[in-house]
Amino acid sequence: MNVALIIAGGTGARMHQNIPKQFLTVNERPVIVYTLEAFQKHVEIDAIAVVCIAGWEQVLWAYANQFNITKLKYVIPGGENGQGSIRNGVYELKKHFDKDDIVLIHDAIRPMVSAEIISDCIVKTKQYGCGIATIPCAEAMLQTEDGEVSTGSYPRNNLKRTQTPQGFSIGKICDLHRRALEKGITNSVASCTLMIEMGEQVHFSAGSEKNIKLTTVEDIDIFKALLLASRSDWLKE
Repeated sequence: MNVALIIAGGTGARMHQNIPKQFLTVNERPVIVYTLEAFQKHVEIDAIAVVCIAGWEQVLWAYANQFNITKLKYVIPGGENGQGSIRNGVYELKKHFDKDDIVLIHDAIRPMVSAEIISDCIVKTKQYGCGIATIPCAEAMLQTEDGEVSTGSYPRNNLKRTQTPQGFSIGKICDLHRRALEKGITNSVASCTLMIEMGEQVHFSAGSEKNIKLTTVEDIDIFKALLLASRSDWLKE
């Protein structure tokens, strides 16, 4: 089975809004609903679980009912940080699914994830044991020690920009988190970086420049433009 684990445990402080950014309304739909719908519509996704910020659980269930997100099966409490939230999520899934089942860990605030990205993540995870959505690095990359001046450059062809989903077998990602705790690693920024810190190799799957993460107010404007463009493409078909 293939399970989507949506991480919606953050407060979104950088957005400077009164509600968590995953619950902001854009074009009459909450951001998280766009994300849930992408996995709801994908034929290879069997179930959805959400790690949810405290106090918003019933709102999430209400949205699932309103927008017919029938694959949502589990709502899980968030952790002390991103790593803790993912750990809470995969540990809960371990209770309900086989260790060889696949989990796709995805940011709630990446609402433009496409069916092609989801599919390729599943394919690469089945093939290699993990699949990390990535895109090429197009910008010149400069090194710095103080954030003010450069100390050198780094070849961009040797770099990848990571996104989500990030796919693993449930058994593998649970074991990774268990071993990380034993080593005192508690605040890795993503599942892929936790893999690297634990000496594991990661394999890349397809990402997209459109698979934007909504971090700032400016990102919301870009999201609205992408929605408008996708609607225009749909009307042309």
